[in-house]
Amino acid sequence: MADKLPTEFDVVVIGTGLPESILAAACSRGGQRVLHVDSRSYYGGNWASFSFTGLLSWLKDYQQSRNGEEGMAAAWQDLIHETEEAIALRKKDETIQHIEVFCYASQELEDSIQETDALQKSPSPEASGTLADSLDSAGLSKERHSTYFTSYEVPSRHTERSDGELLLPQADAEESLEKGQCCGDEPGARAASDGDKDEHALVVEDNLELPKRSRITYPQMVKESRRFNIDLVSKLLYSQGSLIDLLIKSNVSRYAEFKNVTRILAFREGKVEQVPCSRADVFNSKELTMVEKRMLMKFLTFCLDYEQHSDECQDFTQRSFSEYLKTKKLTPNLQHFILHSIAMTSESSCTTLDGLKATKNFLQCLGRFGNTPFIFPLYGQGEIPQCFCRMCAVFGGVYCLRHQVQCLVVDRGSGRCKGIIDHLGQRISASYFIVEDSYLSKETCSNVQYKQISRAVLITDQSILKTDSDQQISILIVPPLEPGTGSIRVMELCSSTMTCMKDSYLVHLTCFSSKTAREDLEPVVKQLFVPFAEAEADGEELRKPRLLWALYFNMRDSSGVNRSAYCGLPSNVYICSGPDSGLGNEHAVKQAEALFQELFPSEEFCPPPPNPEDIIFEAEG
Repeated sequence: MADKLPTEFDVVVIGTGLPESILAAACSRGGQRVLHVDSRSYYGGNWASFSFTGLLSWLKDYQQSRNGEEGMAAAWQDLIHETEEAIALRKKDETIQHIEVFCYASQELEDSIQETDALQKSPSPEASGTLADSLDSAGLSKERHSTYFTSYEVPSRHTERSDGELLLPQADAEESLEKGQCCGDEPGARAASDGDKDEHALVVEDNLELPKRSRITYPQMVKESRRFNIDLVSKLLYSQGSLIDLLIKSNVSRYAEFKNVTRILAFREGKVEQVPCSRADVFNSKELTMVEKRMLMKFLTFCLDYEQHSDECQDFTQRSFSEYLKTKKLTPNLQHFILHSIAMTSESSCTTLDGLKATKNFLQCLGRFGNTPFIFPLYGQGEIPQCFCRMCAVFGGVYCLRHQVQCLVVDRGSGRCKGIIDHLGQRISASYFIVEDSYLSKETCSNVQYKQISRAVLITDQSILKTDSDQQISILIVPPLEPGTGSIRVMELCSSTMTCMKDSYLVHLTCFSSKTAREDLEPVVKQLFVPFAEAEADGEELRKPRLLWALYFNMRDSSGVNRSAYCGLPSNVYICSGPDSGLGNEHAVKQAEALFQELFPSEEFCPPPPNPEDIIFEAEG
């Protein structure tokens, strides 16, 4: 049996999503004894990112869970005293639904000889010719007993190799996880090992050669699995947003690197166009006439201080932003750009004030790191929760993955939670408990109404808007294709983001759910891409990127749920929601800060770490 955990903590955090990880870091930084556990084998929960075969393994585990396979757990009912009662936690994560996977690339092993220079010439032994075989090969990792670690248990994935590639060898990662090795006592250990790279590496190096159309096969994607980092949730960081401020203030930014998003795109009349953002972009744009350029600059200047001109929009406070734009003598072309690519809102649901606020926020974020308001973390969004987990561990937090919590133990007299019982039958006591909402039972959530997010992840062979550079990071808002539907956010990532293999693109689609994810998103996928096999047969369709692989799924959005909606929660149990549908991470940061202030009102939230020279060590007694 694995080593047992300590039995007393100040704060127990269940789940390693972004808000839970921020809270754990803040509590540990404030001097609290923190236990951070997750029943999953990976960090991040629904904020996680996976390699390609890691994602296939995740899909297989999900299917097995849906079919009722569960691990054995120690009996806990006998551990509850007469003066106590138990609140059971959920054994299965049911926040993901309607998963559908499609492989369009060639699955023949002999096709692998056409690999690009970035790939080895011979297919790997595990590179399977079928989707089912790959799912089997991806699920070969041995099940481990959970072990606790007093320092951060995930090694750096930025191991520098002599050939300049940034890659974490899988064998090293598995060995480190098994032995519980830490990355260093000082939080800068990882940054130093990475060659002292600047934490804001935002420059995109343009490749002046025209992008080449290469043939990518399914076995190649399996073989180059570790070059993929596929996020379950698709988000960006606003350059003047609360997450950026927190990363810099807490010095957690030292654990991550970022790229500037290089393009804002628009989809109009069946065509993808680049939207001018900065003043220079506006006046260099070939899509706008000189009159439109002057109109646009005049309106954007107004938006920067619209609060000082409230009389100009007071008649539209209860009307839509699209109606207001029509009164500003803007051409339909400019109205489309402002509504969908700058304010990034929908025609029906956005009020005038919300649209002006979103436009002002967009403009205020320009120029801090580049020509767009956004940056993206290298290796995916899943890096951000891990960065905060590392900070928590540096200040003494204890981490344990693959560790299931069976129930909360509640004192009948006081109504407060006294502790938890884990799958090993061990009781662990604490003063405060923070729980990711996916762990709550159906009984606890019986009165809760959840929203849903539709998600798609695509692997393609070409950008949706070709330029001289093949290293563009783009965001596109596709307006509703049919009345009654919502806008769809499309994010396209290139290989320099360390999220996909060379000569491929990783594309994320996100929208509010009205049906299953495939039903919601497939119409846009068909507008922008063509399946690989059809492209091979129809030369006319080669002008569109070829779709190699696609995943659709619905994800639960619990961001709008009030705490009072949950039944029977003790006063010292606090709930964190999963990812919301927004583009940024503002909700997660605000949620974490609000809960921390509720727990420790006199403490500063994630203060800067002390300088090493200011640390005073007590004399040994």
